[in-house]
Amino acid sequence: MAAAPETRDGSPTRTAAPSDTPPQPAAGLRRGTLGVADIAFFVISAAAPLTVMAGTSPVAIGAGGVGAPVGYLVAGATLALFAVGFTTMARHVRHGGGFYAFITRGLGRPAGFGAATLALLAYNGMQIGVYGLLATATQDALEAFWGIHVPWPPIALAGVAVIWYLGHRSIDFGAKVLGVLLVAETGILVLLAGGVLLHGGAHGLTAESFAPQHVLVPGTGAVLAFAFAAFTGFESTAIYRREARDAARTIPRATYAAVAFLGLFYAFIIWIIIQAYGGDAIVKAALHDPAGLFFTATERYVGTWAADLMHLFIITSVLASQLAFHNAITRYGLSLAQEGVLPAALGRIHPRNRSPHVAGAVQSAIAVLVVLGFALAGADPYRQLLLWMNTPGMLGLLVLQALTAAAVPCYFRRISHREGILRTRVAPVAAVLLMAGAIWLVVAKIGLMTGARMPANTVLVLSVPAVFALGLLLARRTRRSAPAVYAGFAAEPENENAD
Repeated sequence: MAAAPETRDGSPTRTAAPSDTPPQPAAGLRRGTLGVADIAFFVISAAAPLTVMAGTSPVAIGAGGVGAPVGYLVAGATLALFAVGFTTMARHVRHGGGFYAFITRGLGRPAGFGAATLALLAYNGMQIGVYGLLATATQDALEAFWGIHVPWPPIALAGVAVIWYLGHRSIDFGAKVLGVLLVAETGILVLLAGGVLLHGGAHGLTAESFAPQHVLVPGTGAVLAFAFAAFTGFESTAIYRREARDAARTIPRATYAAVAFLGLFYAFIIWIIIQAYGGDAIVKAALHDPAGLFFTATERYVGTWAADLMHLFIITSVLASQLAFHNAITRYGLSLAQEGVLPAALGRIHPRNRSPHVAGAVQSAIAVLVVLGFALAGADPYRQLLLWMNTPGMLGLLVLQALTAAAVPCYFRRISHREGILRTRVAPVAAVLLMAGAIWLVVAKIGLMTGARMPANTVLVLSVPAVFALGLLLARRTRRSAPAVYAGFAAEPENENAD
């Protein structure tokens, strides 16, 4: 009798029952398309730098004062530490499932199922909630430029259609669109920075933001909570593994590039806005008119035309963020469908565009239902659709990051490798502790982020562990009803090019 074929690690090749194995797609994703810059554009766009700076950093400045830039540097350093273990493990885990694949390999299949379920909630919450911000930003621009008032639901639904179309196209087309939009939104902030530097700020340029007495203040916790939220989406580099050129090098480089850019850029721009108003006036200005803080400074130091452009570029910044999250969600859905966990139809790939078009259509349909639900309930697009959807999404991603960091040392204890102890133990353990602190800060400051009262905040926070628990139940059910699917969950592909 012939011996059963073996995989690279020597274990027998699994043969799944026909009922457990989803049909394979006729076409695969577009291989070797994305370079370091392309993937970096996706993840930096997901963070939406202009929207973060103009939309949420004024609240952080109002809470933490002139020391706010340091909070963003600390958050960036923490996530860079997380990236050490994350990118090291990415060289060994050749799977397109992102977080859930890493967590499965390190912490076991039940935790992996929980992570997959939580990732779907988190990314959908981040993406769909931002349609509320898109609607309000567009309303503001239409009223400011032409005096036209348009109800927010049609704007949000039009946004869903635009994102569906862009996601339906090829991944390289999406990368080009994001590249243009990212240059536009960062360019207007650089223009503001240039104006402030040339004028020497309100009272001359100072480094007081980095003095200990301005950093170690009661509001530092709130600043850190907003700072960690500002990096949301950077970890999605691993999701594009199958479409990357030389993934073993591209994914780590794109991850470090995204973290470094966001951390330094955020801190620099917040320091710039502090110089624009002066250390003695910035907190009062941020508390008095947080929504207009950046627009007023841009008009003062650059010109009215630049402030008008900033209004337009916030809209494109939001669209870029939504496209980046849409692409991440569809690739999670594709991977889980090909695992046999989600319906097999979600694993279909468009024969010409090579995009997961069915998963994209389903995600867009879910967005339409959520937007219509909030609209019919008479909800506010910003205070409710945006904040109530984004908050559990952002918290869920922080939990996934902490679990991924915890998975790294567990994974490397089980395999033979040549990686150093700093990358496989020291950095990941430190990242777990720091990420746990970040989660605690976000939960402690949840009211500041949502503007809601305690019952609503409690529901939003508890939705994260509740969804993870649903994933654990799904793992148990799958183990009983489809043991072959359970056994092969997040398994190493036998062929690097297999979809």
